[in-house]
Order: sequence, then C-alpha cells, then structure tokens
Amino acid sequence: MLLRYFYDEKLAQASYLVGCQATGEAVVIDPSRNIDPYLETAAKEGMNIVGSLETHIHADFLSGTLELVTRTGVVAYLSDEGGPDWKYQFVDHIDHRLLKDGDTFTIGNLRFEVMHTPGHTPEHICFLLTDKEGQQPVGLFTGDFVFVGDVGRPDLLEKAAGVSGTAEKGARQMFRSLKRFKELPDSVQIWPAHGAGSACGKALGAIPTSTVGYEKQHNWALQYTDEEAFVQDLLDNQPEPPKYFAMMKKMNKDGPALLQQQNVVLPLWPTKKTFEKWLNDDHVVIIDTRPFQSYAQSHIPGTLNIPFESSFTNWIGWLVNYEQEVYLIAEQKHIQDLLLAFYSIGLDTVKGYMPPSIITKLNREGLKAEKYAQASPKEIAEQILNGTLHVLDVRNQTEYTSGTIPGAQHVMLGYLPDKWQDIPTDKPIVVLCRSGLRAGIAASILKAKGIQQIIHLTGAYQAWIAENLPITAEK
Repeated sequence: MLLRYFYDEKLAQASYLVGCQATGEAVVIDPSRNIDPYLETAAKEGMNIVGSLETHIHADFLSGTLELVTRTGVVAYLSDEGGPDWKYQFVDHIDHRLLKDGDTFTIGNLRFEVMHTPGHTPEHICFLLTDKEGQQPVGLFTGDFVFVGDVGRPDLLEKAAGVSGTAEKGARQMFRSLKRFKELPDSVQIWPAHGAGSACGKALGAIPTSTVGYEKQHNWALQYTDEEAFVQDLLDNQPEPPKYFAMMKKMNKDGPALLQQQNVVLPLWPTKKTFEKWLNDDHVVIIDTRPFQSYAQSHIPGTLNIPFESSFTNWIGWLVNYEQEVYLIAEQKHIQDLLLAFYSIGLDTVKGYMPPSIITKLNREGLKAEKYAQASPKEIAEQILNGTLHVLDVRNQTEYTSGTIPGAQHVMLGYLPDKWQDIPTDKPIVVLCRSGLRAGIAASILKAKGIQQIIHLTGAYQAWIAENLPITAEK
C-alpha cells in the first residue's frame, strides 16, 4: 500500500493519495482544487489515479474532485447520506458513485468501507481502509469528523450557512457518531482533513495523524458519557467561522468552476489616474501583501494590507467580496503561490499584480504615500491606562474574554469592515491583536475608512503581558 500526505498550511487542510502498489491504482481523498501535486506524485510513484473520494461537502476550501474527474476521467465517490438538502448537484454529468453507510468498494487490493458519521454535517462519511493482506482495518480517513485532539464543529451550518436549528442537532449526532468511533480497534490510524489552525474545530492538534486508541485516551470530546454535557461543551467557545464558508458550501455543492479555465495574471504598471479609479470603485479591492511593518512605513491610502503569511487565505476569505476584482501589490516571486491561495477558495477574480515599487512610481506622479504610527507598550502604557488613547482589540472572542487591556473595545477583525463606525474617533486608536499581524490588517481597514490617528502596538498583546502590565478578563 502507498500512502502520501498533502498539506496546505494556509488552510490547515490535509488530503491524501492512497493506492495499491500491486495493481498501480490509487485514489485521492478530499482533494484540494489544485490537483497538480496529486498527478505529479502519482506519476513519480508509477500510480494511476482512478478515483476521488469526498468525506462531505466542504465549507473551508474548494474541492478538487470535479477538477480531477474532468481532467483525468476518474470516478467521484460521494456521500448519498444526509437527506435531500445535502446532495451534490453536479453528479449527473460525471462518472460517479453515490455511497451509503456500510457500502464497500475496492481499489486494487485495498478495501474501503463507508461509515456515515453525521455531526459536523448531515452527509459526512468516513472511509475505513483495509489492506486485503491484513486481518484488521489499517486506518480511517476521518475528514472533519475526528481530528487529532478534537472533533468537527456542528455549528457551521447555522453560523456560516444560515441553516437555523442545526447546531444542537449536529452536536447530538456527533455524540452518537463518536460512540461508533470508539468501537473501532485501538490500532486503527486516523487520517483527518485538518490540522491546527483550521476553523473547523476549536482545539485541533498539530500532529498530522493519530490512532483510535490514542484519541480515546486524550481527545477531550471522547471523554464524555453524558450527552447533555457533551453538547454544551462542544458548542461552547467555537471560533468565528470565516464569511467565505457559506460560499464554499454552495460552490462545492453545485460544482466549482474548473481551475484550468483561469487566466494568467500579468504585472501591471497603472497610472495615478487608473489607480485612483480602482480605489474609488467598490467593486475593486487592491491588496498590499507586504509585511505589516513595511506597510506601516509607506503605503498607498485605500489599499488593504493582508500580509502573505500562513493566515493569508483565511483573511482574504473574510475580507474580499466574491464579486470584487482583485489587484495585488506583491513581489513577482510570490505571484503563483498567491494565485493558488485565491483559487483554493474560489476567488477567481485576480486581474493583475504590481511590484511594490509601484508605490514609489505613484508617489512621483502625485499619489502620496502614507504611514501609521507604531509604539511599544512601554512607550504608551501610561496613556492607554489613563484613557488618553482608545484601544481596539481585534482578536477572536475567546482570546478577548480570556484577557485584554483594561478598557479595550472588542471588534473581531473579520467583522471590522461592517462595524468600524462603532469605533470612537475622538482620540487616537491603538490597534491590538496577539502578535501584530491582525492589528496591521485592521489598521489598513481603518485607514481606508479615513481614520488617520492609528497606532499599531508593537509586539501586541504578547509584549503587553511580557511587561507585566495590567489586564482584565471576563469571568
């Protein structure tokens, strides 16, 4: 048996290629939209991909199953569970097999058994893998059912997709699904679809794989015998679901556009007049992908600063409208990876990019660059504590309630474009997050709204704590 692991750090998303080396046949489980890595690995290993397996209709990334089926002619193996509202809508035009609980199929000498595991979503299934040469199952592809140290959240349909009344129902389904999971042999490996950093759970571990036995001992969600207590704790303190999740559900259900149809993005050198036209158009967004420290020193007013780091995909999903044209300020060496980040969540409207030197060019033409202030906790702690400065905390709700600067106003970053008018502007605003990146994004949003008195707290909340300065927390 051949097993290969693929991981998108910007989405904390895992996918797998598993195959029978005796027959040279392989399948991909929960593929991302960019299928080239699977094709390249299969060719390198002398394998032929014959199938694409989906555990559920994903909310956090655009599936590559339709891409694989269209480009290579593989069979799509899709859930037929969950009722009429949870059916894939594109299957009539592709070679596919719809799967129910208990169904089995073989790929070479590998046997897959379908387990219906509702909870995260109603249609969710897992694939229990047995090598025919062995006596017991080898592993379970768990999708968003069981992670290392956590389980899939059941509230996304309600919070992100607006399907009311599904959170508690999903939590109770999860409790029953976990009972079935506990009956598997302890030796069975689990191969989940996400790792630490995913918004599909609240306590995902950073280790890529685990075993049923280990999770039974150490996974918090598998320690419950009381359903009511489990439901309450599972629903409590889940992170805010990114806005783009609802769009992903729709795209993955209806069938995403094919990546091979996307246009090549070329470098642009717009004039001051063209750039100003973009800035004044609500259907256009210009994203400066430089580190927030560079943006703070010099940027074109009205641009949105989302640094190209590990959380980049998450924040473009939160802050970019799917109807907007996107132009990037970025180094040429990052463009291909940037495009893949956009394409991975179905944002196919990137129209071009500009090297960072465009800022100097436009400045010479009269479009003046701006900057915002940065200050350490030592420099401004007294002003913050005596109320001279207003503190805006843009971290998640759970971070904020666990501890913040006294008097800080909380607006989670993803909601800031909708709630910025709730922020008082009669005094300078100190923008705060855990380490600095989110505060930098927030500063660019506020600057674009015309708020000029912005101070980025250098070192952020971590530096404030390190100085032993006062904090307050909700009880």
